[in-house]
This record gives sequence, C-alpha cells and structure tokens, in this order.
Amino acid sequence: MRLPRPAWIILGLLGILVLAAIFGPVISPYGVGEVSGNRLAPPDGHHWFGTDLHGRDLLTRLMYGARISLLVGLVGASISLLIGVAYGLVAGYLGGRVDNLMMRVVDVLYALPRIVLVIVLISLFDLRLKTLLDGTPLAPFATHARLLLLFVGLGLVEWLTLARIVRAQVLTIKERPFVLSSRLIGQTTPVILFRQILPQVLPIVTTYLTLALPAVILEESFLSFLGLGVQAPLASWGTLLADGASMLNPVATPWWLIVFPAVILVGCLLLLNLLGDQLRRLDAHSER
Repeated sequence: MRLPRPAWIILGLLGILVLAAIFGPVISPYGVGEVSGNRLAPPDGHHWFGTDLHGRDLLTRLMYGARISLLVGLVGASISLLIGVAYGLVAGYLGGRVDNLMMRVVDVLYALPRIVLVIVLISLFDLRLKTLLDGTPLAPFATHARLLLLFVGLGLVEWLTLARIVRAQVLTIKERPFVLSSRLIGQTTPVILFRQILPQVLPIVTTYLTLALPAVILEESFLSFLGLGVQAPLASWGTLLADGASMLNPVATPWWLIVFPAVILVGCLLLLNLLGDQLRRLDAHSER
C-alpha cells in the first residue's frame, strides 16, 4: 500500500512539530524557565510568540510543552493499544462464555466517565507513589509521579474501543482456512494468536493509534488545564492554556497567551485526525 500525497504532507507537518519539540528548546536563545523583566511582551522580533507573566519566552515554552503533551499521548496510546489488542484477541478467539464475560466488563467500563476515573486515580495515588519512590533508586522519578500516573491512567481508559474493534476482526479471521489449518496441525493458541491472527489486524490497529493519540493529548490538556495534570516545573500545552486563561481580564488581555497554545494544540489534533482519515481510506481501498 502506498500512502497518498495528503498523508505524506500531514506526516511532514507532524515531523516538523516533533523536531521542534525535540530540538527547539535546545537551540532557542531563551531558557525554558528563564525569567526576564520583559513581562507580558506582545509578539515582536525578539520574542516571536511574546512572553508570559514572568517574562519567559512563550515559543520556547510551547516547544518544551510539546515534548510533554506528545510524550503523554504516545505512552498513553501505546498502553491502550497493548491492552486493547491483547484483550480483543483473547475475547474474539476464545469466544463463548469467556467472550461474553469479557465484553460485559467492557460494557460496564464504558458506562463509567473516563476522565473521572483518571482524576480518582491521580487523587488516590499521587502522594502514595511519591512516598513509595522516595528513598529508592527511583527517587529522581518521585517529582514526576503525577506524570507517571497520567501515562497509566490515560492508557487504562482508552483501550475499550480498540478491544471491541479487534474482537470483531478476530471473530471473522479465526474462521479462515489458514487459521483452521494451524489448529489442525496442533499449533498452540498463543502461536495462532500472535503469528497468524495479529498480523491481520495490524492495519486497523495502526489506524486506531492515530485516533487514540489526539484523544489522549486532548484529555491530558484538559486535566492540566484544570490543574490536575502536569505540574510545575514541567509544562504542557494544557498548563500553558491555563496560564493564559488566568490572565483574562476586561481591562487588558494578553491574547497571545491564549491564541498560540490553542492554535498549536488544535493544529496537532487536526493533523492526527486527518492522518487517521487517510489511513482509514487507504485500508478500505486495499480491502476492495
């Protein structure tokens, strides 16, 4: 399968965003936390995106925030992918009562508000995880306990749809001749699942990943906007939006603190969703 030109353009734009996130803060003349007396300066030749309340360069902080937002998205989506694929494979292949029970569990979890579950997880385990990590070789990670919980929490609530999709695919694939032949020659269930069936569902899994990524990034931004996600000194697009929103007032509003983070966030989500649409069309065309 060859990617269409629009997909390559989208990938190129996403690649530029990733490169800016990786190298931007390094080559920027301003430090991420560098404070100056040039507070709330509008965009100009020195600070292209202006500065915040503390005189920090907004463009540098946006590129640094991209690291956190994209990292949370990648890790969270990867966790959801692993759980969803494994769950869907087992449910679809075993079928019967096992499948029925596993799908009822999915139905129950679907009925629960996902964001609330993540908030509860963070509230219950944030302090406990910090205490647990302190005094161990993993103590340097104690200050990032909230970030670790975001990885796990967002990954644990995003796998349900993928599990259903994979299960539906497996129900059809397991009746195909090559799977039946594998059973007849005595291949074990794990071998059939991961060598015969899994490669058949990988295209749809890849497409789902492009849809899970923006969902996780958006949820992280929402939590961080509420003050329940990434904590200082780290910054993400959500925390930068929250900083800008806190400056809104009827007298003088530093518009750049809201507009630029919002445009970057929406642009990234739009590109990822457009890429997912392109991959879905490509997959549908190949099936024909």
